[in-house]
Amino acid sequence: MSEYEDTEYTDYSDYIDRYPAYLRDAAVSGKSYGTLSYNRRSKCWVIKGEPCVTELAKRLFPGCQGRGRGEARFTAHRRIIGDLNWLMLRYPLTVRETDQARWEQALEEARLYAAMRERRRLAPDYATPPEGSFHGTLMPFQQQGLAFLLSGERVLLADEMGLGKTVQALAMLASTQAFPALIVVPAHLTRNWTREAQRFLAREGGVRVHVIRGLSPYPLPPADVYVIHYLLLRGWKNALPELGFRAVIFDEIQELRHAGTEKYSAASLLSDAVERVVGLSGTPIYNHGGEIWNVVNILDFHFLGDWESFSREWCYGYANNVVAKPEVLGAFLRDEGMMLRRTKQAVLSQLPPKRRLVQEIDWDDALYRDMISGALSRLPDLERADASRRALIEDQISQDERQATGCAKAPYVAAFVRTLLDGGEKVLLFAHHHKVMDMYKKELKAHRPVFITGRENDAQKDASLNAFMLGKTDLCVISLRSAAGLNLQRATCVVFGELDWSPAVHSQAEDRAHRIGQEDSLLCYYLVCPRGSDQEMQQALGLKVSQFVGLMGDNPPSPEETALQQSQAREHIQALVKRLQQEAEGGEPETI
Repeated sequence: MSEYEDTEYTDYSDYIDRYPAYLRDAAVSGKSYGTLSYNRRSKCWVIKGEPCVTELAKRLFPGCQGRGRGEARFTAHRRIIGDLNWLMLRYPLTVRETDQARWEQALEEARLYAAMRERRRLAPDYATPPEGSFHGTLMPFQQQGLAFLLSGERVLLADEMGLGKTVQALAMLASTQAFPALIVVPAHLTRNWTREAQRFLAREGGVRVHVIRGLSPYPLPPADVYVIHYLLLRGWKNALPELGFRAVIFDEIQELRHAGTEKYSAASLLSDAVERVVGLSGTPIYNHGGEIWNVVNILDFHFLGDWESFSREWCYGYANNVVAKPEVLGAFLRDEGMMLRRTKQAVLSQLPPKRRLVQEIDWDDALYRDMISGALSRLPDLERADASRRALIEDQISQDERQATGCAKAPYVAAFVRTLLDGGEKVLLFAHHHKVMDMYKKELKAHRPVFITGRENDAQKDASLNAFMLGKTDLCVISLRSAAGLNLQRATCVVFGELDWSPAVHSQAEDRAHRIGQEDSLLCYYLVCPRGSDQEMQQALGLKVSQFVGLMGDNPPSPEETALQQSQAREHIQALVKRLQQEAEGGEPETI
């Protein structure tokens, strides 16, 4: 990875003259009120001196603590060092000789931090990537998000789901050229980040993306972007910090809300070794507000002080995990430039009424191979069949592969939906096969899903509809072909775990949540995998880009269009069968 030169994107030299007065040198002249030393084990600065100094420090600064009279401790964070220096301007302290160089370095970092905050205050509100570095166009609020990501090296982008955190983070990489970069993601989003990086980043010769596999470290090939999922961090704990990454992006950083795990420890070591660290999450705070301390600690160690002082000052007492005033803490994180959060309602005027996103997810290859055996067993029958019989067999093979594909990606679909639900979304999850929906029922049991699948009687169907609309559950699983006539406008997200050959079927499903006159922007996710029947079905539906708003069966098809769609579906079914035949024979399938 040595091919990348060290280039500093952020230059604070123009802001040196704007250092606030509290960061002047606090030289000892005359009386010294005590000593200042560094505790390497606790990573804090310790004052031992007269009670007038130590007691004042503990009263003035929430993050300051000490054991007994005559001692006060300050966390060694560059933001907090400014407070300590301010105190020393009034009450000079003698810095222990062996810690003098460390203190001078800490004070310089505090000055750079103050300069960074001043630069952020005066920086433009909008930014776009340099020409030729990025494929894509950012909406105005995404340009604001990019400006925020460029304003500091350690930040949290906490936009609601569906506002494009991924594209904003990639725009940041394009703008800073902070390569090689590492992206840490949940397992089910590995493929999507790979695809999006290749789509949006512009690099000479093409962007190189490598997905890190397995728990055992190995020599990594040259690449611009590396992708690893959280479950592998523990195996790469000692290796990753040594690999020279210039940026790390933690997607769904709430995965690190619990400290004390090998995953968390590995992420902390990695963050310490990288110059630019970005967290992405639509839900950075889960059950307890104190979890935000763990998240922020990964981004910027002790930005909120140590745990004892944070819980004492921000929560309901020492070691308590519930933030007393979450809105005040959120305002502090925003004011300090640590966090930016926009809701869908705040940027609604910039959003189209309906947004469709195609997202690649992973799948269970072993399960697919096991389930596809039924389809493969039907292939020899094609050779002996006449035209009418052949069409029937092709349809059966298509159904077998669609079910195998749906089941193979079902656990990853469930993981994706779980993230939406944790973020407060109300989800309609569409599928085709009962076996797939049964897997959803098992995987998403904790969220109390209701079902409208064609297997329910009228009373059960009405009970499911009412449970969703009255807020008794936020998840309704619906059969693609059972959506007609339903009114489920409470939904904020539509997710297609399986696809149908007909564009109109998807449009009709979307309209269960989207109505004319609705003052909202509906988010529709099409979850696909790069193998199985999704290949041909994507072609049939025209799902060729990751985000699109154009027509896809939005208007009722004419009889001629319906006939054409059926003909095209037949062609894609035949292509699916031909691909399976080639794979069964060990040949390379044709590109469709």
